[in-house]
Amino acid sequence: MVNFFTLCIFLSAFTLGASAQKIKRLNGTTIEAKMLDQKIDALVKAAQVQGLVVTVFNDNKSVYQRAFGYKNAVTKEPINGSTNFYGASLSKAVFAVLVMKLVEEGKIDLDKPLQSYLPKPIYTYKPQTKWHDDFSDLKEDSLYARITARMCLAHTSGFPNWRWFEPDKKLRVKLSPGSRYSYSGEGLVYLQVVLEKLLGKPMEQLMQEKVFGPAGMAQSSYTWQPRFEADHAVGHTSSGELYKKDKDNEARAASTLETTPDDYARFISAVLQHKIISQGTTSEMFRPQIRIRSARQFGPLSLKDTTAYDGITLSYGLGWGLIQTPHGTGAFKEGHSEGFQHYSIIFPEQGTGVVILSNSDNAESIFKALLEVSIGDTYTPWNWNGYTPYTQKSRP
Repeated sequence: MVNFFTLCIFLSAFTLGASAQKIKRLNGTTIEAKMLDQKIDALVKAAQVQGLVVTVFNDNKSVYQRAFGYKNAVTKEPINGSTNFYGASLSKAVFAVLVMKLVEEGKIDLDKPLQSYLPKPIYTYKPQTKWHDDFSDLKEDSLYARITARMCLAHTSGFPNWRWFEPDKKLRVKLSPGSRYSYSGEGLVYLQVVLEKLLGKPMEQLMQEKVFGPAGMAQSSYTWQPRFEADHAVGHTSSGELYKKDKDNEARAASTLETTPDDYARFISAVLQHKIISQGTTSEMFRPQIRIRSARQFGPLSLKDTTAYDGITLSYGLGWGLIQTPHGTGAFKEGHSEGFQHYSIIFPEQGTGVVILSNSDNAESIFKALLEVSIGDTYTPWNWNGYTPYTQKSRP
């Protein structure tokens, strides 16, 4: 029988061992977990980030995960690995793996026009949701019928990001399909709706069967679930005020993922270890489909070209952004919404990566520093993403 004194020694040894663990960076240097704790904690406090979870991957598996701050800064409830987070656009990377699984199974072809899978024009279907499967605006559109799954995943569909950003709130194809990178949630949702009609199953069911189940993501869904109520993160404004939690989203491939730090770590591990799709399919997902030459991802500068990112060959694959580095391809995906700011990047050839989940509007201001200190990533195009460091921001 283990007495209390022996148990304390065991726990102390376990804690010391964990603290002394060395995390490998891309450039061959290492950092002890305790030192990384201290550096992240300092960044969180300096930039007034209300809550943050960082997970680091070495050798294709999670080797470090720490939570900092609160899921609710008013009640001072701490975040942990099982806390529910709104995933925002991390949804797209998970959906991309689902699509590639269906490609692997022969259910869909990346280069076949999506309209050709349907027995009638998509604009003639009666909407089943509040808005996202209403394609009636495309009745007079001559371009949408050319859009393929590859274009949707590579953000070259020509659709706007969301129809409600258009002056008249109507959906249209704005660019010739396949011609230019232009980030589009609508493109992913169009692909989702076609798949649902083609396969006769809602996306949530497909996710559970093809991705969440195999990856062990028991606390993930594309719709809010009552079980998330007991432990979920609330979004915070830059001044620390609380956003109201949105719990009535319908499942959308581009934006409605609900997940946890533990579950998303399982997803990244599953991608790195080829648990869901094969190595060959993964390689296709991470193969550049379109070069990106825009000065910024969003805003007016997204229409202005630059050579600033030629050194990393900034591109888009299938559902993931891509950069080329001395350490191989880096595959990244961001998430951004009111009160939630996330970033993930993996280097499959090295088995190294990091996932940052935050429920604070201040989090992106420390992403550059976090990437550098955690895995030695000095390649992420933080300026293209709009991740202005807090030290460069004017503060009151």
